[in-house]
Amino acid sequence: MHFSQQLVEHIQAAFSGLWIQSPETDEVERQLRALAQEHHWQLAAWDLSQGFLSLSESAEGLSAGPAAPDRISDPLSALQHFLERPTTADFTAELLVLPNFHRFLQNPEIIQQLIRGLRLGKQLRKFLVILAPVVQLPPELQRQFVVLEFPLPQADELGEIARELVADAPSLIPTGPTWQQLLDAAAGLTRSEAENAFSLSLVRHGTFQPDVIWELKSQTLRQQSLLRLHRGRESFAALGGLQALKQFCRQALRPQSGTQRVTARGILLLSPPGCGKSAFCRALGQETGRPVLTLDLGAVLGGIVGETERNIRQALQVVDAMAPCVLFVDELEKGLSGVGGTGDAGVATRLFGTLLTWLSDHTSDVFFVGTANSIQQLPPEFTRAERLDGVFFVDLPAPPQRQEIWSLYRQEYDIAASEPIPADTGWTGAEIKSCCRLSALLGISLTDAARQVVPVSRTSAEAIEHLRQWASGRCLSADVPGLFTHTSNSTSRRKVTPSTN
Repeated sequence: MHFSQQLVEHIQAAFSGLWIQSPETDEVERQLRALAQEHHWQLAAWDLSQGFLSLSESAEGLSAGPAAPDRISDPLSALQHFLERPTTADFTAELLVLPNFHRFLQNPEIIQQLIRGLRLGKQLRKFLVILAPVVQLPPELQRQFVVLEFPLPQADELGEIARELVADAPSLIPTGPTWQQLLDAAAGLTRSEAENAFSLSLVRHGTFQPDVIWELKSQTLRQQSLLRLHRGRESFAALGGLQALKQFCRQALRPQSGTQRVTARGILLLSPPGCGKSAFCRALGQETGRPVLTLDLGAVLGGIVGETERNIRQALQVVDAMAPCVLFVDELEKGLSGVGGTGDAGVATRLFGTLLTWLSDHTSDVFFVGTANSIQQLPPEFTRAERLDGVFFVDLPAPPQRQEIWSLYRQEYDIAASEPIPADTGWTGAEIKSCCRLSALLGISLTDAARQVVPVSRTSAEAIEHLRQWASGRCLSADVPGLFTHTSNSTSRRKVTPSTN
């Protein structure tokens, strides 16, 4: 349902407390002015810098009213003035818009005045509308306000913003795939941010360039500290092995034709450390032409009551707005380790619940990729059908895959092909890379560099064997189509001997 329709319905149903969540205060006010004219509402506003404001038809925004009594700089007095001034039959409703009023909601007198105002508002058709980028309601008001989200601009509106900037030179508007790439790059930006990004591209290049939009978007996400944007040059060609996993993702994220589109949900990658899960996810974005958004669950956790839930909702809203994209969450079992416990007052459980709901219900074209090193610490409901498309086990690379990985890193670190490969049974891709890097860094042979590497198959032999046994018959194989099967006498995998310690 469109935001305007939602707002009108709540006004008609006499919801006297409305909280509109949006970082675009000016855009919300513009929408409110249009609705006020259409539905005969009396619109006023109050903010700390200008005091009481009234709607001026000739002005672009809400401007200060002429009456001296309306010059009120105190929030408590502003609420009282709005509630006590006489109503008029010329309007169907009276709205007081309160931009960034959440800053005053720690004051018990203001809370009590709001409670009184919401009660009187139902009788007098007076409505209190708080505009804020976040939802921070004290317990006394949580059941009194209805929260409406003002949506970020969609592709058609972003396109209109770009066209208005070059109205005098329409030839600058790109066509074909470049135009779609530009709109995809601007997805998730506010109207003001999109206009600034388009303007920067025109100043820098004289035309619209998606790379400039991505640069500005990356800076915006870094400020929020919840999501990181990755747009690297990695590709599947730089990853050895994982053929079944690569093919599955290529098929799931291929461009679709026709009117009926089937959206991929996502995958979970389970493996010992260093087997290429994170590298695969970064390469997946470049391979499929999608940005990769990394969600840091540690940054989502907040110290204030309700902050964690607000952070995860805010992050997922940005992710949905930036679709099509890939959402990457690394080491899920560590971020969700507190689920079901009581030590964190249920914060991890509520975080997990919000993520589960999003995985089940989201309709945006977002492909989720989660990684884990231990399945036992993940709640079982996480991997049920229709939340994910598959759970893949990424095992230690087999000999042919290790040969492929050695070739890739020999080339990257300029190591001669004649240099003999050291004994590498049970090595991961990360350990092969480390050996090549140390050889180039220290100016020593690969054999000497291998003495500096202690493989995880030796330090965590028991844990890896337990993980393989659990995954056998339960997970899809990342190397070959079908289920992963682990047998002790496999010729392609070395049986790990438990440590005598």
